[in-house]
Amino acid sequence: MKQRGKRGRHRRRKRGRALRGFLAGTALALTAAATMISASQATVANDPGALKPLTSPSDTAPLRLREHLVPRRTLDRLATAMGRPVGVDAVLRSADRALLDAADCTSAERATLPVAPAATRAYCWDPADTATPDWRPASVTASGDAAHAGTRESHRVILAGWTHSATAGSSAERGLARVAFVDATDPARLAYRWVLLAVPTVDGRDYRGLVSPVSGMVRYQDKLLVTAGRGTAEALYVYDLNRIQRTTVAAPAIGRVPGGWSADGYGYVMPAVGSYRFTTGPCGSDDTDAPCPGTLSLDRGPATAGLVASEWTPADSDHRARLWRYAFSVDPSRAGLLDTDAEGRVKAVEAYRTRAAGIRGVLAYHRTGSARPAFYLGHVPDSRSGHGGLWRQNTDGARATRCGADATHLCWAQEPGSLSYGQERDEVWSLSGRMLFSVPLGSIDSSLG
Repeated sequence: MKQRGKRGRHRRRKRGRALRGFLAGTALALTAAATMISASQATVANDPGALKPLTSPSDTAPLRLREHLVPRRTLDRLATAMGRPVGVDAVLRSADRALLDAADCTSAERATLPVAPAATRAYCWDPADTATPDWRPASVTASGDAAHAGTRESHRVILAGWTHSATAGSSAERGLARVAFVDATDPARLAYRWVLLAVPTVDGRDYRGLVSPVSGMVRYQDKLLVTAGRGTAEALYVYDLNRIQRTTVAAPAIGRVPGGWSADGYGYVMPAVGSYRFTTGPCGSDDTDAPCPGTLSLDRGPATAGLVASEWTPADSDHRARLWRYAFSVDPSRAGLLDTDAEGRVKAVEAYRTRAAGIRGVLAYHRTGSARPAFYLGHVPDSRSGHGGLWRQNTDGARATRCGADATHLCWAQEPGSLSYGQERDEVWSLSGRMLFSVPLGSIDSSLG
């Protein structure tokens, strides 16, 4: 048995070396392709310059949230009817899908990966989940975001949020949100299982599917926070990773059905335990200046952990997007929830404006000795074709990753997703079209022009 284990480890190490070599070759090919980008294309995404701090009450008031938690009795009533909730470990033990190494992915999928810095690990999803364009991934949060406190599972976990098209497919599926629970304990064998996101009814006797573009997602302790849709009352939804429910009927319906419980055919469903709403009204409304959160990330900060958000804007927008930060509560009874005042309000503890548009990934990183964080911003190109850009921006200025003979900064993913940083391994996880990949933060800094 020991000898067989050694051979297994040797094969995994050999496969890992082969994959790294393959990814390096892919990076060279993409770099060669980048040399064909003209100088005019290289200036598509203009330098966003320095961040402008927002400190006046008129600037920060539109960012204020109010917390709305689902009553405990409502959640308990649903759990009593459906059966005892399970946690992340139970979902991972039943993983029924496998991610493929980059070498086994299609050339079209690999072409979406960043040119510079090159991905050190890359995977594509099970072909059964990419056969239709109706479902698209956009957000990711890795084990590093959990900050360990309050977590119980024994696996390295990556969560990826997918949203169904709001206009295509069956009417029952349009706009639904699901999360891939990925077991990343063994880098050579990533497996995953789907969990449908839901919202319980007021009386706790049923639930409906969450209809929301999950473009941003952060796991902190035992909670998962996801973005809500434009024009809705909610800005964020909150999920408890210890309140995942098994379904009993594999039907296309969602909620209570004859014979039990269904979640559009998925084996697990996770009902929301709360939400946050802007105090001034829904985002995207003509009557409010509340920003629509486009993407999220965890900011550990110099003192307390925080939730960083960027404003959703079109790629060709001239609107100056906002970046802001909320603090997480330090109260043990409120693990994973945002810090609120006595009236349940959440204020932004930091806020900035940026000239960057089309932001699809945001990451805040505090360097030793720096009073303010640096923000890494991944965005799509204006033309919606080719690769996007990745900028590091602070209150002093901005620098972009560069590649190709003309030093273009359109070097990031073609269809960039959110960013998640794991400090213990210096890994930044993100999405590129239908690819899941990671790069060292150090490599990003080295690629800055």
